[in-house]
Amino acid sequence: MKAMILAAGLGTRLRPLTNDRPKALVELNGRTLLEITLTRLRSFGVTEAIINVHHFADMVVAYLKSKGNFDMRLEISREDDLLLDTGGGLKKAAWFFEDTAAKMDEPFLLHNVDVISGIDFNAMFQFHTERHALATLAVQARESSRQLLFDNQLQLVGRAEAHSRLATSHSPLPQSVKSSLLPLAFSGIHIISTRILPLIFETGAFSIIDTYIRLASQGEKIQAFRHDSSYWRDLGRPDDLAQAALEWQ
Repeated sequence: MKAMILAAGLGTRLRPLTNDRPKALVELNGRTLLEITLTRLRSFGVTEAIINVHHFADMVVAYLKSKGNFDMRLEISREDDLLLDTGGGLKKAAWFFEDTAAKMDEPFLLHNVDVISGIDFNAMFQFHTERHALATLAVQARESSRQLLFDNQLQLVGRAEAHSRLATSHSPLPQSVKSSLLPLAFSGIHIISTRILPLIFETGAFSIIDTYIRLASQGEKIQAFRHDSSYWRDLGRPDDLAQAALEWQ
């Protein structure tokens, strides 16, 4: 399986740790976030990955070289002039998955570098393939300011904060449908079928969530994979790192 690691962000919430390094090279218990992500992906059979970079990009390249690319095929997608966000970053790196796309739509994994989890990626992959999903999002029932809404089949409908922008073939939504929707927090980890790549029409810098909501409104299956019992933590702030250092081995 192939993967993409989203590591181009400025890491502003992690300052001052990111004043002299990219967030991918911030350490947790003596290991960089990039090492933790790559070695975990490799343990689930990922052998090839592309990493998008921007902030202190050359440090990431040098680091990977010093580690022998962790015995993986690793490519770099540079976002030198403009940070492209999750959707734009994936679109720029789409070339990496072109040969995969020719192999019967083999899925790939998209993973934020600043999250850590105990999610069983094999189970998530099986869930994705059994449901013939275009994309599968790891989600939990937890507090979040950016919750997504799913129906009783765990298919994406829209965002929790703006019912008027719900992606659905029914407009407006009946109140009975609205009240039955399930708000869940996205965990920054996706499994995506390569057939999504030619369907990404957005340009410039944009969130992949915007693409998912548009595609869901067109009848595509964007699925939720619940991992409520799995460990997960966002590592966006120094306090989060300190807490994770106590919890993660």
